Amino acid sequence: MKRYRKILALLMLPLLMIACKKDEHSMGEVLDKADINFTVTQDLQADPGGNTVILKNNTPGTLPMWDYGTGTSNRMTDTVKFAFAGDYTIKFAVSTGGMIVNMDSVVVKVTSDNLQYVNDPLWTALSGGVGKEKEWILDTDGIFFAGPLSFYGVNNGWLAENGGCYGTDCWNWGPGTSDIYPGMMAQGDYGVMTFGLKGTAAFKAVKPMEGGITQNGTYYLNTTTKKLTVNNGSILRGYKPAKNGITGISNWTNYTVLSLDENTMQLGVIRDKDVDGEGQAMIVYNFITKAFKESYVPPVTGPDEGFNPTFKAGELVAMLTGTSSGRLWKLDATGNPIDWIGKGKGWTKGHADSRDWGWSDSWDAAAANSWILFNKIGGQNYTRNQNGVITTGTFTVNEATNEVTLVGNLLIQNPGNWMSPAKNTFKVVKAFPGKVESKGIWFGVDYNAEKDEWFAFHYVL
Repeated sequence: MKRYRKILALLMLPLLMIACKKDEHSMGEVLDKADINFTVTQDLQADPGGNTVILKNNTPGTLPMWDYGTGTSNRMTDTVKFAFAGDYTIKFAVSTGGMIVNMDSVVVKVTSDNLQYVNDPLWTALSGGVGKEKEWILDTDGIFFAGPLSFYGVNNGWLAENGGCYGTDCWNWGPGTSDIYPGMMAQGDYGVMTFGLKGTAAFKAVKPMEGGITQNGTYYLNTTTKKLTVNNGSILRGYKPAKNGITGISNWTNYTVLSLDENTMQLGVIRDKDVDGEGQAMIVYNFITKAFKESYVPPVTGPDEGFNPTFKAGELVAMLTGTSSGRLWKLDATGNPIDWIGKGKGWTKGHADSRDWGWSDSWDAAAANSWILFNKIGGQNYTRNQNGVITTGTFTVNEATNEVTLVGNLLIQNPGNWMSPAKNTFKVVKAFPGKVESKGIWFGVDYNAEKDEWFAFHYVL
């Protein structure tokens, strides 16, 4: 029986090979233009002016490639809506048998405007509205965004919905101007790109960083999918061709809109080729309007309120002790207990801001069960309650430097924690005379001269 099975298998092998070759031949067949059928139809019931155009590929087994002037499509059937009157050339090709077959173009005549197709807040945000145009520039100065360039996952999208995630590859990284620009983009003037709605959806880009070229084309904004198509041009994007992680992009025509409002816009393009082992990603360019930059007034920068306070003689002691019976101080655990105050400016707003690098449940416990009392009864004295352990002593104040010294003791501790104050002398870094009841006082326990930075604890009454 085994012998007959082997003979049967040998007899069948040539037949299988012939069958496979026949299937391979049929799958690789290249169709002639005469065998390709497609239609371009204007739906005059939807639009008497012919604004609605239905594109249909009637040839099975082929991949359609439509170019209708304001955009492109690979759908077997698609509907295009032209907002403005004019003649539009529909180009059509198919991929068949590994070859591209280009068909004769079809011209459709749109006889009247239908502005409802561009009467949308996103169209207005992009272009300024019908009959207007808007100029956009890269945010190279970090006026609104952290910088001109960010990196996202390929499944990120419109940030106002779904948390900006529409698949499994969702992440973002954008350190901003110092790390990405000019590190990955040469410093300079990247030019201006203009989106207009004056008679048509016109696009123009003047690009000093790309050889001084000027591009004139068209664009289409799909407000449903949040996709932007730019024809005969590309967004401002000059870059260094060397090691930068943003080469390897095949398609500079289609963009994902991550955000768009009156003054700001983020456009993403897919890096589809592996560059330096970086893998696929969405490279996002951050734009602001030219008018927004020209009207921008930088915020007034300066130290925080109360930084490096000036006291009258005896005022600091009075702030600490209040009346002769004294004032009891505790760490602001439920508010903003610690901060790095660099060049006079702090950054934490609450203890949650510091939990990733220091504040913890053990600090909450220490703060809840500990306090310091300063008084002037028979001298300048203090009493410290550290988790029920009471110690007493005296303190001194250097009015020239705003430094306070606990004689023989330290501020409230969290034993074994790296943030516990290790010096018995500390500086009043921020204080608010007249507002001490509501704002408390900041004690700087460690100073980094290189960064001009204080590590400080916030004590409240």
